[in-house]
Order: sequence, then structure tokens, then C-alpha cells
Amino acid sequence: MPAIPRNDRSTMEIADRRVATIHFTLLDQQGGQVTTTHGHDPLVYVHGTGGIVRGLEEALAGKKTGDQFEVEIAPEQGFGKRHDGLVQTLPRSMLGAGDAPRVGARLKAQTARGPLDVVVTAVDGDTITVDGNHPLAGSPFRARVEVIDVRLATPDEIQFGIA
Repeated sequence: MPAIPRNDRSTMEIADRRVATIHFTLLDQQGGQVTTTHGHDPLVYVHGTGGIVRGLEEALAGKKTGDQFEVEIAPEQGFGKRHDGLVQTLPRSMLGAGDAPRVGARLKAQTARGPLDVVVTAVDGDTITVDGNHPLAGSPFRARVEVIDVRLATPDEIQFGIA
């Protein structure tokens, strides 16, 4: 009698149409931490759907549960180049009444293409400067990654590309 194939998650490799669960830390060129999932829920995504930056997705292909690695990702494979049009100086009055904006504050801006997360980069009298670029846009970065789990995607996850 032939052996029945098992879904052995400990040896399953990350590949298209599989769900990967990872913890990661992103570091800028100086080694400063930009973001991390450690201390929070891990990232769960369907591999091959473009749900994460291309360079990280390529580096994860073939990895298994328990694998840990670090990879450098070029801007073209990461968050793309910086767009000067996403940096704007605006009248402070656009924020409405409330707390005074401070450098580093994250705001939600409404654009012609929909909502955009921006960061306040300068406050000068009656104006504020905001930047809608990702903090790592235009720069290479390093990712420290730990693969927590790999499993087959459900039909719904495959259809919608979301785990």
C-alpha cells in the first residue's frame, strides 16, 4: 500500500500558495531598528501574492519553520525610490483644532488616490511638513527574519491572497 502524503509543517518550504508566519526586524543602513514584529503578533502572509516587499519574499522562498537569516534588500526590491511629491509643506490650519503637531507624529492624509499615512517631519510657525514616503524608501535595508510556521493555504486564502 503506498504511503499517504502528510502535510508535515516542520519540513514544508515556503513557496507560492503557502502561508508563512514570520517574525522580522527591519534595520536602516546605520543598523537602527525601523520596525519589528517581536513583542507583537507575527506577520502571516500568502507567499507569491506580492503581500510583502519583493526582496524579502524572494529571500523567504525555500525557507522552513525554524530558519533564521538576515538579508540586505535594495530599494528596487524593497520600498522603492523616494518620491519628492509625497513631501509637502502645508498650513497648520489644515489639521483643525486640537493638539499641536510634533515632529515624528503619524497622521492620515486624504489624497486623490485615497488615504495615505504621513509623518510630520518639520513644524515651523504656521506650517508643517509631512512625508508620505516609507521611512526606508530610496534606501537599502536589512531584514532579520525568523520563520515561525509554513502551511498550505486554504482555497479562500489562495483566492483572495490574504491569510
